[in-house]
Amino acid sequence: MFQYIYIFFFIPLLPLETSSYLPAPKNVEVYSYNFQSLLRWSPVPVENGSVVYTAHYKTGFYGAWSGMGCAQTPRTWCPFPPELRRRRWTILLRLRAERGALASPWVLTPPFVAETNTTLGPPRVNNVSARPDSLLVGVSPPFTPEPGDLLQYLVSYWENSSSPTEKKLSESKTRFEIGNLKESTLYCFSIQVQLKIYSGHLLEGQQSAPECHRTALSEATRAWYIIFLFSVGFVALNLVVAASLFLWKYHQKIKYWAQPPLEIPSHFREFLRDPDVAGLEELYSPAEEEPQALVLGGEGGQEGEDPSPNTSRARAASEGPPQ
Repeated sequence: MFQYIYIFFFIPLLPLETSSYLPAPKNVEVYSYNFQSLLRWSPVPVENGSVVYTAHYKTGFYGAWSGMGCAQTPRTWCPFPPELRRRRWTILLRLRAERGALASPWVLTPPFVAETNTTLGPPRVNNVSARPDSLLVGVSPPFTPEPGDLLQYLVSYWENSSSPTEKKLSESKTRFEIGNLKESTLYCFSIQVQLKIYSGHLLEGQQSAPECHRTALSEATRAWYIIFLFSVGFVALNLVVAASLFLWKYHQKIKYWAQPPLEIPSHFREFLRDPDVAGLEELYSPAEEEPQALVLGGEGGQEGEDPSPNTSRARAASEGPPQ
């Protein structure tokens, strides 16, 4: 009896002990862009070995779980199979991690409907033709439309000036015109796609990057520009010819007028007017004074002496005036 009780207690403990080794994946979500959808999640960290993942789906019409083609995959994402690309279907998904005989609990996603939960990208601008008063724009949708799709393009445009005023228009064609513009003016625009869904609401896409284009010149303005440039060139040519003739005819007079005046320096003019001006003596300064004469011999002196000024004056006084 104790043997059977022993087995009874250990049978329920085996799955609980086994399932607690592997945690469930986190950040499980559906990413959908332009109706291209996939299931993605964060990897489950383990110390040794690797983890694989299995994903299932079911729809609101059929309640049984089916494989998505991602059974025991090592990737952390799983694309939707072709049968799940219906925009209006309500889809439920589940995911678990597996490692050998171990498996994590299933993680369920919220119901997903592509027509309301996808993100629409910006339309692609194919070409722009500039006219004097308009811009002709050709676009293509960010996804392949299905029969019966009602698409609109919301266009925002403005003049590229210091104080731009944004205007909007809605077009249903892939080639449309932005009109009532100024000629030879820079305009910018951005386009957003809108899809009308079954509920009557509009699924709005992302705005395209702004593009700027300059409108063309009208034929009348172009003709006036040509006439103006021709007139300016003709006048400039006549001025050049007239200036050349004037220089050739009066080059001698122009050369005479262009010469700087010849002026005599002021001190030379003063010398020529009054040569006896004392101040002009400074113009001439001898480099050295004349050597004084030496008196050789004579009374009261020795040969080779240079008499001082006092001795010379005394001698002159004693000799008296010359006879």
